[in-house]
Amino acid sequence: MIYSLEHLKPIDYLLVGHLTLDLVEGGVRLGGSVAYAGLTAQALGMRVGIISSFGDDLSLDPLGSIPVVHLPALASTTFSNHETPKGRVQRIFHCAETLEYYLVPEIWRRPLIVHLAPVAQEVSPDFVRHFAHSFIGVTPQGWLRAWDAEGNVYPTEWPESTFVLPHVDATVISVEDVAGSEDMINEFAASCHILAVTEGAGGSRVFWNGEVRCFRPPPNILEVDPVGAGDIYAAAFFIRLYETRDPWEAGRFATQLASFSVTRAGLESIPTQREIEQCLVEVC
Repeated sequence: MIYSLEHLKPIDYLLVGHLTLDLVEGGVRLGGSVAYAGLTAQALGMRVGIISSFGDDLSLDPLGSIPVVHLPALASTTFSNHETPKGRVQRIFHCAETLEYYLVPEIWRRPLIVHLAPVAQEVSPDFVRHFAHSFIGVTPQGWLRAWDAEGNVYPTEWPESTFVLPHVDATVISVEDVAGSEDMINEFAASCHILAVTEGAGGSRVFWNGEVRCFRPPPNILEVDPVGAGDIYAAAFFIRLYETRDPWEAGRFATQLASFSVTRAGLESIPTQREIEQCLVEVC
């Protein structure tokens, strides 16, 4: 729901990034890291707000009651994703407007958690300078990708990482974001306070204080659609880390919760209350 600024209320979890149109067999669906992470944060009890840019071609109905501050664009950021044995093949067809700090309403400027979630180089790195009283988490996949004239997406360098990472409390990337480069993973781990690396069906690794621990999902998970699983992981990781201050517990919880998401397609993959309660009590 797009809210007028005078009707906004304080929030706990601020998300910044493009809501997207994802081209799928038979049509389109709402996507973007902020959609998956926002609905997950809401399921985990957070009051969520989203800063985004999109066109008139996008419906916010799947977001329900989550308020969105909207920078209009001629067209929404639009992706297609195809899973192959060698990984995801992605194309981008349109890109909405750049997001800057001035878009954040005054009433949203002291949330508990800020989650910067670019998907297409759209979030200004300067955001990290403005939330001294908030936990800041980043999922920098959109800063780690570029595309050619035909829209074919490929991994790229992230020169602003040396500016962004020291200012944030935790970072979540996937091995695909860095094309499997262990050198880049180790470089980010050295720059981050806490780094989590998702590895699809392999679970995740968490780097903290010079130590790394691995977390594995439950066995026999039937994968239907992996899109969004990393964003669900990230929201679960940031919230659990904020609540417990324990990166290992955050990694355990996020890995378990995200494992359920791949058994359903699209935004149907958002965790249920039963799944959340199960992952909170199970120690695997």
